[in-house]
Amino acid sequence: MFIEESEVSYTIIDGKKIPVLKCKTEVVLRNKNTNYEYSSDQEAEDDIADPNSPTQREFIVRSVKIKVAAMPLGAASEENDDNK
Repeated sequence: MFIEESEVSYTIIDGKKIPVLKCKTEVVLRNKNTNYEYSSDQEAEDDIADPNSPTQREFIVRSVKIKVAAMPLGAASEENDDNK
């Protein structure tokens, strides 16, 4: 298993700064024939490319667990503030 960390960045949409969240993910990448678990995408690619290995791309399976951060609901926006 390997983990891809979460991050927050921002983008501007219709003149408003909007957060863009990349969620933390836990990835299990394994060879379904041997049950070997790879520690990265690159390790799996190297195994497929190795002429001494019987591994083929269709032998590799991926399971992904996504951890979504809680977001507050009902937060005020500039639009809502005008209506008060």
